[in-house]
Amino acid sequence: MLIFALKFVSEDMKKLFALFAIVGVFAFVQPTMAQDKKVKDSTELVVDTLAADSAMALIDADLSEMDGAEGGGLHKILKSKFIEGTAGFMSLVALALVIGLAFCIERIIYLTLSEVNAKKLMQDIDVKLMEDDVEGAKDLCRNTRGPVASICYQGLLHIKEPVEQIDRQLTNYGTVQISNMEKGCSWIKLFIAVAPSLGFLGTVIGMVMAFDQIQTAGDISPTIVASGMKVALITTIFGIIVALILQLFYNYILSKIEHLTSQMEESAITLIDSVTKYKGK
Repeated sequence: MLIFALKFVSEDMKKLFALFAIVGVFAFVQPTMAQDKKVKDSTELVVDTLAADSAMALIDADLSEMDGAEGGGLHKILKSKFIEGTAGFMSLVALALVIGLAFCIERIIYLTLSEVNAKKLMQDIDVKLMEDDVEGAKDLCRNTRGPVASICYQGLLHIKEPVEQIDRQLTNYGTVQISNMEKGCSWIKLFIAVAPSLGFLGTVIGMVMAFDQIQTAGDISPTIVASGMKVALITTIFGIIVALILQLFYNYILSKIEHLTSQMEESAITLIDSVTKYKGK
């Protein structure tokens, strides 16, 4: 009976040891499998990243080749299109742009140098007049650039005359100053009108050339028509572009002239008030 009990206990112990062994194996294998899975995921991530980088590099290379094939930036495209147009009319359009820009730049520089702090100038003139220093006020106007100082100097030259006469002198001299500020603007307007007209003239001549080529070939070929129309339309495009550029500069010049004109009018009114106070003393 004791032997049977020991045998039964030994068999139960064997089963228990076997169960512990199986649990230990699972406990060891599961972290190893999880670690292998992490390593596998990391490897796949690195592979995917490398593949994506390679694809982006190929795309960049393709884009670079396309840019090289197209000839580069916008200025190169415009240059090639300019060369494709007829040399005669495209040269005239370019000449209109250059001369028009020269007049625009000259006017902008002149008007920019003519701008002064009109309010401070009028305050200084008023102080000189209140101190009975008319010559000092004249020197202040002579040493200040711009049309505002010029009309003030003209008014101070006639300070001994009646106020109505001084006002008339300021008005007349202001008209002269406005004419000086607008000098050259008529040429800018001329080139604004000439540039698209030259483009349209090139378009008409290009179409005539296309019909001449059709007549010479004796057949309406799309290639012949396309080449002639392309040249015609290129001249029109560049003529309109030149007109737009000059129009922008012209409007900017007009805005500066209007600003200076308003300053002259305000300064003339202020000067009349200062002269009236000076005469009232």
